[in-house]
Amino acid sequence: MEDKQILLENIGKVRTTDMGAARIKKNLKTDMKDAAEYCKDKVSGRNCSIYRRGKNWYCVTDNVKFTINARTYTIITAHVIK
Repeated sequence: MEDKQILLENIGKVRTTDMGAARIKKNLKTDMKDAAEYCKDKVSGRNCSIYRRGKNWYCVTDNVKFTINARTYTIITAHVIK
């Protein structure tokens, strides 16, 4: 099975903590209501490039890079790519 398929098949498990949501909103300079849902939508998108390095998944789409823990499916952060 392709690595990225594992993440996509478990997209329902993806979540974030309150601190993680605040960090994502701050880094992306947005006031979205649900950071986890926003990230899941972006990661599930057709144009998202997904790869795994060590303990994390990295997902890049629309000039944003998301970092997701591969074991717990917790969104750690998101950053705008400059």
